[in-house]
Amino acid sequence: MPANQTSTEALESDACYLAMKTHDARFDGSFFTAVTSTGIYCRPVCRVKLPRRENCRFFRHAAQAEAAGFRPCLRCRPELAPRAASWSTEDASRILALQAARLIDEPDAWSEDGPGAAQIAARLGVSDRHLRRIFEAQFGVSPLQYLQTRRLLAAKQLIADTRLPMTQVALASGFASVRRFNAAFLEHYGLNPSALRRAGGAIAEGGEGRAIEVRLGFRPPYDANAMLGFFARRALRGVEVVSTADGKEPAKGSTPVYTKLTRTLRIQHGGQAHAGWLQLRFDLEREQMLLSVSDSLAAVLPIVISRARALFDLDAEPMAINAALHAAFPHGDGLRVPGAVDGFELAVRAVLGQQITVAAARTLGSRLVEAFGEPLATPVEGLTRLFPTPAAIAAASGDELGRLGIVRQRQTALHAIAREVASGKLALHAGADVPSTIAALQELPGIGAWTAQYIAMRALRWPDAFPAGDVALQKALGVTTARAASEASLAWRPWRSYAVLRAWHAPTAVAPAPSANAAETADTESPPITTAGVAA
Repeated sequence: MPANQTSTEALESDACYLAMKTHDARFDGSFFTAVTSTGIYCRPVCRVKLPRRENCRFFRHAAQAEAAGFRPCLRCRPELAPRAASWSTEDASRILALQAARLIDEPDAWSEDGPGAAQIAARLGVSDRHLRRIFEAQFGVSPLQYLQTRRLLAAKQLIADTRLPMTQVALASGFASVRRFNAAFLEHYGLNPSALRRAGGAIAEGGEGRAIEVRLGFRPPYDANAMLGFFARRALRGVEVVSTADGKEPAKGSTPVYTKLTRTLRIQHGGQAHAGWLQLRFDLEREQMLLSVSDSLAAVLPIVISRARALFDLDAEPMAINAALHAAFPHGDGLRVPGAVDGFELAVRAVLGQQITVAAARTLGSRLVEAFGEPLATPVEGLTRLFPTPAAIAAASGDELGRLGIVRQRQTALHAIAREVASGKLALHAGADVPSTIAALQELPGIGAWTAQYIAMRALRWPDAFPAGDVALQKALGVTTARAASEASLAWRPWRSYAVLRAWHAPTAVAPAPSANAAETADTESPPITTAGVAA
């Protein structure tokens, strides 16, 4: 067996074969099956004829299957699979390798000269040689091979789902030229990109003003209505529209059925700003989300896809999370942690949501958008503006913010965050270093532990974030102090962010672990005054 292969020795191959036999979507993206008789690798949910057991080899990652000489299936399309988990409580070497993979997974870094192993090693504080060694030990491939697979699968999705010109596909997927793109595609997949598009059949033609549509996979169970409802209660006028099944405003006290979220988006990449809109709706029967994107965002489509996946937490692994949380929260197996398409926007909303209700925070945010957000023409009714840029908020005067109803303490915090993000000193995205970012946030005026943890939970996609000072969270846990809430949460690591969502949705209080100091005072930063979770 080749040294760079992780196969039956690393996986429970019989269990993998059974999951593939039953097309169990809970395992989608957790492993891939390579069939030696065809040279193809598939997702567990693939509906082709079941191969013979002796012809199957199992891999944790698509990059491993490709390094072993297998090509992706054109039917189940491995590029649609949810990503594997990047979090672990195991040994330090494994955690380091997973963190490196997390950085590579960020499409913002898919330029021709990065992210190289040396850059990632420097970011993680280790040597280039050490990173390569532990990465290959964990994944069975080098960081460069892992990145190449990510780029090729991203390109494969754009070829299959869109009619973007091949030049645009190549550049959007991180290749410096069409020539290099064609050569890599031919070397790995044995056919050129145009042949793959012809094999995929007809797709609706795009064009000026037309939407581009792609599909995104996720693992069940997924409580889609709860997630859309979370965004509906916080939707800012002009930026977001969450639609109901009947197209009407839900009556007070009712439980509406939501169908889709549409919003505006600005992405800075390669020194350019790309603005447009996206729409997300569920296809629960196929365990997929349908993403429609304005053609103005075509050049950064892999980044849009990555942010859409983060916004709806499509890469979560419910089986691992439920194993840790189900005993304490038996009613929340389908809940996910809402993310963000823009970390700065989320941070601003978190600041505005301090000490007030969800409705009040929504009002302040909508006023901020109306005052400082750039107008944007869209075909969607009610979708008229982009969220303000860091530069716009940094330049806003105290009087201007005050007229919107934003108190002076919040003004100071907004200015501080805006200046740090605009200068490039503060990065608020999934590839940022979590501990240092949390520390940097708490050094800013008006940003305490609750706000920093909330930003880590949603913008940094940190699954172990835990805003212990949240009043609604403490009430759900049946405690009265931040320390008691933190102690109660230790058994739920590293999935405490998911515990927070389940606690907010819990019908009754969760019995916490005994507190070592029940007389401890509450967190010095006051969390939002709301019984429905945070206001941001």
